[in-house]
Amino acid sequence: MARIDTPRPVRGTQDMLGGTPDAFQERFAHVVATFDRVRRLYGFQRVEVPVFEATAVFARSLGESTDVVSKEMYTFEDRGGDSITLRPEFTAGISRAYITEGWQQYAPLKVATHGPLFRYERPQKGRFRQFHQLDAEIIGAGEPGADVELLVMGDQLLRELKIEGVTLTLNTLGDAASRDAWRAALIAHFEANRGDLSEDSVERLAKNPLRILDSKDPRDRPIADSAPDIDAYLTDEARGFFKKVTSGLDAAGVAWERNARLVRGLDYYRHTAFEFVTDRLGAQGTVLGGGRYDGLIENLGGPATPAVGWAAGIERLAMLVDMPDEQNIEVAVIPMGDAAEAVATGLVATLRRAGIATDMGYRGNMKKRMQRANASGAKWAIILGEDEIAENVVLVRNLETGTQVKQPIQHIGKLPLSLLDAVPLGRESIGSGPIADLLKGAPPA
Repeated sequence: MARIDTPRPVRGTQDMLGGTPDAFQERFAHVVATFDRVRRLYGFQRVEVPVFEATAVFARSLGESTDVVSKEMYTFEDRGGDSITLRPEFTAGISRAYITEGWQQYAPLKVATHGPLFRYERPQKGRFRQFHQLDAEIIGAGEPGADVELLVMGDQLLRELKIEGVTLTLNTLGDAASRDAWRAALIAHFEANRGDLSEDSVERLAKNPLRILDSKDPRDRPIADSAPDIDAYLTDEARGFFKKVTSGLDAAGVAWERNARLVRGLDYYRHTAFEFVTDRLGAQGTVLGGGRYDGLIENLGGPATPAVGWAAGIERLAMLVDMPDEQNIEVAVIPMGDAAEAVATGLVATLRRAGIATDMGYRGNMKKRMQRANASGAKWAIILGEDEIAENVVLVRNLETGTQVKQPIQHIGKLPLSLLDAVPLGRESIGSGPIADLLKGAPPA
């Protein structure tokens, strides 16, 4: 028979299996669980949006001239002839839903989500073509307090993940008047040095001049570094907004650094822009970033709506967290014989319903099952065979101390495991009192 070639995984995707030596899946799940816990502390509701949208949702929100839209989106025509795109980010889809689903009635709306995103780009450390992000947004709040809350939330997430060596960098893009005046000054500066700019930056000068400020091309750096800062063009209102954000961070005990070159190229971005950065991931140093996007919902055809949000790469965060405490099986149930296996199946269900992590092997003799119980990290083994069934008892063995006692089957799942472990069956050794009565056969309360 001819050998069948198994298709290989698509480049830029990954398979994750729990319980492996690198524990990446456990770290990944730990990041998500920590995010869900923190977002509840801040009153953010979970939201779900489609994995694919009409291409116009992302083209209008991200800008036709951006690399994401022009080079990186997974776009295709469906069977109905509509142009569909796999989501490259969350904010556009959430903003679309805010308009089309009537979520304006809930404003200010605090929402959070996480899941897979898709971009066709060169895979590298911490970056995939199918990648995963955490996302938090506050829609319908134009006050600087919303920016502060999101920044403090991001800081707390990183603290609870115990990720060290991360710096919050912060900038203001001003209000519309500030941004327009600064943009005009930047264009004049770059036009005066046009002949020394890289080809990419000459192209950006016509479409998205602010992007030149974060160019990595060495030809652009001297020109970008000598470009005017926005501070000279801030209106009093914009300056006051930024002051309230930084004062709020100081009050909350969140350290920050000013980065006057931190920009967002699209015109709907306003006021606060921020990134939590680290040098532990090489060139890809941002682990959480975002800003205020007061013009996006209007760009998508909705009413003028202030909004601010951030996103964080789950893979990047998982690379930075320590391996979480392993959640071992607590009890291994070991039946010997068909009759015992039927009873053991009921015991396993009872223990799990009582919140006790329990496992039972599908096959093997007593020796092999005990070996697997020890390898699983279980503290107790519950053993039963024909003799135990006849007596209506089980053997409870402490795998750490090697001690073993008999206990009535009806106590399993109803008494703390430590109690079953500590008090052996036998009326002469039990003593008296409520717990003694329980062990003597009285039904648990």
